[in-house]
Amino acid sequence: MGPTGSGKSNFINKLTGSKEESRADGLKSCTQGIREFTVTLADGKRYAFVDTPGFDDTYRSDREILYTIADWLEKKYRGLVKLTGVIYTHRISDNRMSGSVCKNLDLFGRLCGDGAAQRVRLVTTMWDHQKQENAALWEKRVSQLEENFWKPLISLGACHERFSNTQNSAWNIVNGLVHARAASVDATRKLDEANAGQALLIQEEMVDAEKKLNETSAGKALYSRFQKVLLEQKEALKQLANGLAEKDPKVAENLRAEYGKLEAEIQKAVKDTERMKIPFGRRIALFFARKKTHSRKIELNFVPVPLIDN
Repeated sequence: MGPTGSGKSNFINKLTGSKEESRADGLKSCTQGIREFTVTLADGKRYAFVDTPGFDDTYRSDREILYTIADWLEKKYRGLVKLTGVIYTHRISDNRMSGSVCKNLDLFGRLCGDGAAQRVRLVTTMWDHQKQENAALWEKRVSQLEENFWKPLISLGACHERFSNTQNSAWNIVNGLVHARAASVDATRKLDEANAGQALLIQEEMVDAEKKLNETSAGKALYSRFQKVLLEQKEALKQLANGLAEKDPKVAENLRAEYGKLEAEIQKAVKDTERMKIPFGRRIALFFARKKTHSRKIELNFVPVPLIDN
């Protein structure tokens, strides 16, 4: 998982030996839905890798992306399949934690929950693009990520790994994740313990607690974000409307085009918000519901700020 352009698909391509061209330029998303890959090694071990779209997808709304990921996770959990681990990718070359990156990370924490944190690997990519003159700078960014943005996840057991864009590097990360939990148990239980898997919070919420998607921690966070965006867009539309009456005809024509575009965005935001809203009666029922989850959400309360760039 991770933001668009952070190298998710490329990481899987390295694992599977696929020659598919990677697109980590951050301009357009290349993963439109859930993609599953199965790899069988020479020793008979089978690995299933899953590639997911980022929440800042070029073509689909965050609500659609959340539904796609949650639906896949729910079906796997109902089929008694649990995840051995989750890899979250981040470009170390980025000099800013943008709003979209922070949004991805926040929803990631709410999807996983604290119970699965030990099975999370925060993987920095683009290390093969590093130059000698920016080596110290990138190391400072790592420290800032680990001590600030990723701290809540790391404090619960998540680990940072570096991906050098090679097949060997990718497999080292995967193998380290698969066998990490086996370190504290005896050798005879090692493989079973490593492969036991762990349910994510959103899986527990939708299956064990019988919640709908918009009632999950991730769904509620997305609803709050839709409300905020809607208010901001309405204010922007109001300012544009006021500007139409004050500008000359040529400027007013450009403003009208912008007005129409923003109005369409507002209508879409309204629909997304309504779809994620929890009816009052359902909120009451959830309040008195006895079915709870073992895991809790991981809240990452931060605002977009520059990383160290000098």
